Amino acid sequence: MSSVITVQGLGKKYVLSHQPQESYTALRDVLANGAKLWANKLFNRKFENKDPAHEEFWALKDLNIDIQQGDRVGVIGRNGAGKSTLLKILSRITEPTTGRFKIRGRVASLLEVGTGFHPELTGRENIFLNGAILGMSKIEIRKKFDEIVAFAEIEKFLDTPVKRYSSGMYVRLAFAVAAHLEPEILIVDEVLAVGDAQFQKKCLGKMNEVSEQGRTILFVSHNMAMISNLCQKGIVLDAGSAIFQGSISESILHYYQKTGEKNATDRGHESGNAALLGAELIGLNDTRDLTIHDELTVRMRYRIKRQIAGTCVPNFHFFLPDGSYAFVSNANDVTALPPGDYVADCRIPGNLLNEGAYFVGVALTTYFDSSTYDVEFYDRNALTFNVIDPMDNRSNRYGYGGPMPGLLRPKLAWNIEKVSQ
Repeated sequence: MSSVITVQGLGKKYVLSHQPQESYTALRDVLANGAKLWANKLFNRKFENKDPAHEEFWALKDLNIDIQQGDRVGVIGRNGAGKSTLLKILSRITEPTTGRFKIRGRVASLLEVGTGFHPELTGRENIFLNGAILGMSKIEIRKKFDEIVAFAEIEKFLDTPVKRYSSGMYVRLAFAVAAHLEPEILIVDEVLAVGDAQFQKKCLGKMNEVSEQGRTILFVSHNMAMISNLCQKGIVLDAGSAIFQGSISESILHYYQKTGEKNATDRGHESGNAALLGAELIGLNDTRDLTIHDELTVRMRYRIKRQIAGTCVPNFHFFLPDGSYAFVSNANDVTALPPGDYVADCRIPGNLLNEGAYFVGVALTTYFDSSTYDVEFYDRNALTFNVIDPMDNRSNRYGYGGPMPGLLRPKLAWNIEKVSQ
């Protein structure tokens, strides 16, 4: 595949102004600063301006990114990490301070509510205006016009100036235009959070449809479940720099580890009785994905150092992207084991988990009786994987748009019989 977005050494600097403590500048201060500037120029010295009323802030710094055609990329980071700044530069709304970027293909952007529409024009007029900006002819726009209006659900307000639209109506129309006018690259910011849950689901379904046609998507959201459902790759930004790039599940895990949101319960990986030697997932492809139909094996290698009075039970903890529990599984029929190295496998059958990112914590617990136990080790962030829906004839979606609801998606036995004429 060819690169459609290439970013090299990209930086964006802003100058922040601070309110001075004094409301005026004395004549002696003006004369003193002028003398300093003149003296430094005369003697060819560099003068560092330490004006307390102004401060430089780098929203992005030395950013390097390469995105391939057809990639669905989630941009993750805390508030102020530089996510929106990056999208604005790629959308050519603002210019970078340093570095360069190259985009191959037509770009449609959905950033802040209000971006890209003329408030005095009607919804109908703004559809044609946006299509013209994207380089489409009137004939091409008319072919998509009915689909856009139906998707946005604004038929009654089509000839009303958009300045009178609610934020939800505005976003519905803006997304419909951006997604239906066939851009090669679709850039979407957190703006979708304005819409209701049903419309968000509708948007995710449309973006999946767009990506299946070989088009590229850049998506920013703080909703990790939404990002994991849509994207297969991730970029983690922190203080304007890309600190990780990889699969979406690995990116989400890296983000949680960086922010410390999922490390609070880690208890170390070794005790006086036992030690964690390693953990792995068997059944994933190169991008750490598996389909909803695939079987997955979680494997933990551990060492029992000495004879223990209790029973050492391996257990795996499965978490969702928001940190909540999906489920826990304990080993069955475990007896007291002598010292040595062991491997514990837990098989998760296919057609059980729903699509999305999952995180696996591995632990060993020694039980002395029904109410007394010790946790020998617990690595909550040991493993991560992503479940995807291949959208094939086994998916049983029957035209359902967007991600299927629910944590589990088991393939259960059904029976349909004719009982009467």
